[in-house]
Amino acid sequence: MNIDDLLLSKLEKLSALKIADEKREETKENLSEIVAFVEILNELDLSSCEATVSTVNASSPFREDVAIKSDVVGTVLANSPKHDENFFIVPKVIE
Repeated sequence: MNIDDLLLSKLEKLSALKIADEKREETKENLSEIVAFVEILNELDLSSCEATVSTVNASSPFREDVAIKSDVVGTVLANSPKHDENFFIVPKVIE
């Protein structure tokens, strides 16, 4: 697949990047090389290979999910200049 100016412009828009005019040709060549490499990888016969997520044959130890009572609200409000019950009191900023 060859990357042309139209496709590069679309990629610029999608990625929210602006490629400098002097770098456009180099970028098109680099992207074309990357796509060509991926196309070569697509030719590999991987039907006999099992899909893997990790190369390590171990499972992740999970901790037991236990609910713990915490007074985070009280701690945070204790450090606030003004509060009323569970809410901060702040100066009015919109008239």
